[in-house]
Amino acid sequence: MLGMKAEPGSCTLLGDVVASRGAVDRRALHHTLEEALRAVNATVPAHSALRVTVGDEFQGRYDTVGAALDAALRTRLELLPRIDVRVGIGRGSVEVFDDDRGLEDGPGWWAARAAIVAVAGTSTRAATRSLRTAYALPLTAGDPHEQTRTPEEWAINAALITRDALIGGLDERSLRILRALVRSQATQAEIAELEGISPSAVSQRVRTGGIGAILESHTLLRRLP
Repeated sequence: MLGMKAEPGSCTLLGDVVASRGAVDRRALHHTLEEALRAVNATVPAHSALRVTVGDEFQGRYDTVGAALDAALRTRLELLPRIDVRVGIGRGSVEVFDDDRGLEDGPGWWAARAAIVAVAGTSTRAATRSLRTAYALPLTAGDPHEQTRTPEEWAINAALITRDALIGGLDERSLRILRALVRSQATQAEIAELEGISPSAVSQRVRTGGIGAILESHTLLRRLP
């Protein structure tokens, strides 16, 4: 139903599929994306559940930065390694024009859009080529310069640059182990049995392969208000 209502400050999540135009079967890609979003929606409480909006783009809204970052990581892990996504998260008020079609506007929505554009713009830089997630607050009206960004934004984005670089360096087995550890309370012994390797091999990957650092970072980021 068409209407307009104001929503207080929350965290808007906007995402899209990386290099989706090169997909051989776009219908299958769309189905896989919807399945991933359903899995995340079943796990992470949302103010407005993740949903595909148009083409390969999706969005949702969360009450905290931590919940939005949790949803962003889980969405990536549900899709990797075959499909990857970019995510922009913006905190701020939104105007809901149409609940049924998910039409939104406002400072929070545009902050998320600025964040995802920033992610796309890093792809040509070696240091940030693996970046897939960014966070932004609305810029001060009339002052679009980067210097207006806050310490909160710098700190969160610094953590995301490091986390995404670690994820970008994982092989398929390590991605499966990370996904299992994030999805459930499975023990390393149970994961080892599923992978057909020893528990010590799983433990070594967690300790020295970056998985443990990603999990610790994720735990801390999820606590953000």
